[in-house]
Amino acid sequence: MSLMSDQTIAAPIDDDQQERGFSRYQSFLIALLAFTQFTLILDFIIMSPLGAILMPSLNITAGQFGVAVSAYAFAAGISGVLAAGFADRFDRKRLLLFFYVGFVLGTVLCALAQNFHVLLLGRIVTGIFGGVIGSVVLAIVTDLFPLQQRGRAMGVLQTAFAASQVLGVPAGLFLANHWNWHICFVAIVGLSIAAIAAIAIAMQPVDAHLKLQHDSNPFRHLIATVGQPRYTLAFLVTTLLATGGFMLMPFGSAFTVHNLGIDIVHLPTIYLVSGLFSIIIGPLVGRASDAFGKYPTFAFGCVVTVIMVLIYTNLGHVSLLTAIVVNVLMFIGIFSRMIPSQALMSAIPDASQRGSFSAVSASVQQLSGGLGSVFAAAIIAENPDGSLLHFDRLGYIVVATTIISMIAMYFVQRPIARRAGRRIV
Repeated sequence: MSLMSDQTIAAPIDDDQQERGFSRYQSFLIALLAFTQFTLILDFIIMSPLGAILMPSLNITAGQFGVAVSAYAFAAGISGVLAAGFADRFDRKRLLLFFYVGFVLGTVLCALAQNFHVLLLGRIVTGIFGGVIGSVVLAIVTDLFPLQQRGRAMGVLQTAFAASQVLGVPAGLFLANHWNWHICFVAIVGLSIAAIAAIAIAMQPVDAHLKLQHDSNPFRHLIATVGQPRYTLAFLVTTLLATGGFMLMPFGSAFTVHNLGIDIVHLPTIYLVSGLFSIIIGPLVGRASDAFGKYPTFAFGCVVTVIMVLIYTNLGHVSLLTAIVVNVLMFIGIFSRMIPSQALMSAIPDASQRGSFSAVSASVQQLSGGLGSVFAAAIIAENPDGSLLHFDRLGYIVVATTIISMIAMYFVQRPIARRAGRRIV
């Protein structure tokens, strides 16, 4: 294990590696990390489809619901910054287990919530711990997979998002519709405990980066990471991508039910079909980003996203089939941006700063997403029948951030391309 870590931690650029498959342990590890991400992502995205059920159940407004969603993001953003200085000082396996246990405790609070304030507390605790898990997972993938394999690794990892759509969200909505929404969080707790056990027993230590660590002061390590000028543009792109995504997602189910005229009992069908397509799309996008280049794939995703967001946010009452098709095409755009952007970002930091860079990047993402949710809640309004006003304005903002991010990402990838001896990577 240590030999593999020593070889891959510098992320060497070797064209021959692109043709090599994953080792047996790499395959196992990426599957385990994908399952970890599945529980993490499910806990977050389940809030959106549950919105139409949870708001009347707790007697809360769309604004309060937006606050509950953004509370996770703000808590995750703050904890990520605080953890960044320590992110490269410990075995990444131990770090993952510590934050995963805290994440489970926060989810338990959500499951027990009987009012808005307890739910809000649960989302804050979940965000404090859950917000760091994603950065630890990305640092592990970056340590153990070279750049030429990282697109495929990220593609497999992002099947967690698709699986949450296929299995988690429909199952969660089924449980919420037939019992209550609390059961959804209870199920997430059970799955998370199983993931913790698998990590503790089967995952090998990820500690080769400790040999490269020279700065013993966590605060100086954090400042050294944040103060790197070449990281600034990468953080800006992360900000733009997160702001756009968080503006639409929290209100997706309410928009689908009240604006598109889709019966709430058909919501699981939309998430199920979209997720099934995403399971196929994710690995294909990962392979495409390795074969054709990360930036060209990202640019393609941006173009698709712009077109589909403009269509989606301006729809009126439509058939179930139309709603499904639009959602599937939007997911193609989302995945075609998400996977190559993560692969590109992972190649930016020095090996000794990967953990802190990932933690700061995750914090920027969460804080930007939290602000996006707050702005979205301030922009939209509710009609007496529950339909949302000004949803199209959110779409125009997302389009603007997508276009700017596509331009900025070109400059982000240039140093990576120069190291590879290419114009675009």
